[in-house]
Amino acid sequence: MAWSAAARTFKVPTIDMAALRCRGPLAVGIGCASMATTRLWRSSPSSLRSMPVACMSISTDTSIKQAVQTDKAPAALGPYSQAIKANNLVFLSGVLGLIPETGKFISDDVEDQTEQVLKNMGEILKASGASYSSVVKTTIMLADLKDFKTVNEIYAKYFNAPAPARSTYQVAALPLGAKIEIECIAAL
Repeated sequence: MAWSAAARTFKVPTIDMAALRCRGPLAVGIGCASMATTRLWRSSPSSLRSMPVACMSISTDTSIKQAVQTDKAPAALGPYSQAIKANNLVFLSGVLGLIPETGKFISDDVEDQTEQVLKNMGEILKASGASYSSVVKTTIMLADLKDFKTVNEIYAKYFNAPAPARSTYQVAALPLGAKIEIECIAAL
C-alpha cells in the first residue's frame, strides 16, 4: 500500500509483485534508495534471472534529522531551518550576506556580501559540528554572473584544496534583493 502511494507520488512505474517470486537475500533501505542483488523468478520458473532490485522509502521519523540553529548567523526568512543534520551530513540552506544582529545587508557591494555570506556559513557549520574543510558541495546563486571572478577570489580564501564540488548560477532574483546566496552540504 505504501509502495503504491509512493509510486504515484514520485511517478514510479508500478511493479506487479504477484508476478515476481523472490529467492535469496532480502535487503531493506531506510530513508533512501537502496540496491540489492537477488534472484527473481517471473511467472514461469524457466525464466530465472539475477537482477538488481531497487527499494525506495521515505521516512517520516524525525529522529533521523536534526535542525541546526545559531544566533551567530541570520535567522531563516521563512519556514525552513538554517541547516539540517542527517545521515552524517549537514545541509545548509541558502545563506545571505545579512548581519545576524540586525537582519540587514552588510552593504550593497557583492564583495562585502560574499564575505558576510561565508562568515555566516562558517557559524552555521560550526554550530553543526562541521567546518569549511568538511564541505563537499556548494551551490552559488548570483544576481549577476559578471561577479563570478570577484566571488571566486573571496571564496578561495575559505576553501582549501581539495575545494568542494560547486555549481554557480545567475538567477532572476534573490531574497531581499541580495547579490549572492550560497548553500552547501558538509560531511560530519
